[in-house]
Amino acid sequence: MSKMWHCHLIAILVVLTWGVTFVNSKVLLNHGLEAHEIFTLRFLLAYICIWIFFPRQLFARSWKDEGLLALLGITGGSLYFVSENMAVKIGYVNNVSFIVCSAPLLSTLIALAVFKDVKATKPLIGGSILCVLGIALVIFNGQIILKLNPLGDTLALVASLCWAVYTLLLKKLSNYGSVFITRKVFFYGLVTVLPWYLVWPWNYPLRGFLQPAVLGNLLFLGVIASFTCFALWSWVSKKVGALAVSNYVYLNPVSTVVCSAIVLGERLTWMAAVGSAMILAGLYISNKKNK
Repeated sequence: MSKMWHCHLIAILVVLTWGVTFVNSKVLLNHGLEAHEIFTLRFLLAYICIWIFFPRQLFARSWKDEGLLALLGITGGSLYFVSENMAVKIGYVNNVSFIVCSAPLLSTLIALAVFKDVKATKPLIGGSILCVLGIALVIFNGQIILKLNPLGDTLALVASLCWAVYTLLLKKLSNYGSVFITRKVFFYGLVTVLPWYLVWPWNYPLRGFLQPAVLGNLLFLGVIASFTCFALWSWVSKKVGALAVSNYVYLNPVSTVVCSAIVLGERLTWMAAVGSAMILAGLYISNKKNK
């Protein structure tokens, strides 16, 4: 890990940035935007940005690879973000955050079943369990009462499974440049979200974009969290390994809780601090022994 410390640092910064996006999306939902509208605007901004810097190579080298890129656009784009945002809107945010942030554990379980070179070592299992327990402490933040919302929790599980599959698909496309993969993810994400508008047409008024809160959060989601972070994530996944960097997603709720406390005024307890320490310890254990 010492030789690739800068890649691990970038992965951590990307995940911490993505943790903040739960709050950005919540603000936009509160201002009247729908889940699929937020996703469309977010990826459209990112797609415009990436075309400015990388306009070459329209297609992959084979139709099989092009199909895998389309799956990336669905699992890491349209289906993931729409299901996550819908879950946040109709379900309990604590439940959604916990389920979505368990994606690395699902990635590991799927990889163990699919890839022969992935082994269930004690550090990997122990570190993953410690991270999940830490996530529970951070997200539920002292609230012992468990509330269930079947539809919201199911949508959150769909989002978690999508990200797990997205992580493993990146492993199969390691022979392509990170920027090219990112651009194709944005393209196919935008294409596959279009059917949503047949059921739920666009309703948000254009004058709503004049609000600083709406415009500012959209720019952050599109330019920083999507354009910049997706490209960096594809790059570090190629350098370090998809499964290795996927474990850093466990850090997601740490920045979510801190940002929620600052922006939304939600309380931050000692239990969240203990949970954060458990996540860091779990990451250290799982990454130290598993390359």
